[in-house]
Amino acid sequence: MKSGKKPGDAYAFFIEINVIDLLCKTLIAKILPDGVHPSHFAIILYLSRLGDGKTPHSLASAMQVSKATMSHSLKVLEKRGFIQIRPCEKDARSKLVYLTEAGREFHNQAIAASARTFGNFLDDEHRQLMAGTLPALAAIRKLLDKNREPVPGED
Repeated sequence: MKSGKKPGDAYAFFIEINVIDLLCKTLIAKILPDGVHPSHFAIILYLSRLGDGKTPHSLASAMQVSKATMSHSLKVLEKRGFIQIRPCEKDARSKLVYLTEAGREFHNQAIAASARTFGNFLDDEHRQLMAGTLPALAAIRKLLDKNREPVPGED
């Protein structure tokens, strides 16, 4: 153990993030239409932020879910007309996922509804706190993204 650091510090930090995540997802779930879950919306957010043309496999990896779970989520989004799955031009065996206009509109409407909801209780002090925390959270996210495997225990 490194000096000055308690083993529970990281645990306490990630518990707070987990509770924030749960509260946020629960609130967002109330904004989304029936049948669309926060995990489905996360796919829309990902494609909006990083661009179209991602494979289902890369989406599953990014969302940390199984291929079967991603396949189910993509079917839900495709049935709603939010995405289109097309064959890859370079490799006909591969598929690529694209947002449709309806998916982009859904994204915009959900973001606007979220902004109204969060804006109802976030004041300037909260926004400053969030802005000040954002760089540290991004750094921790990048660190975790590079270290996805647990350290084996001593036997």
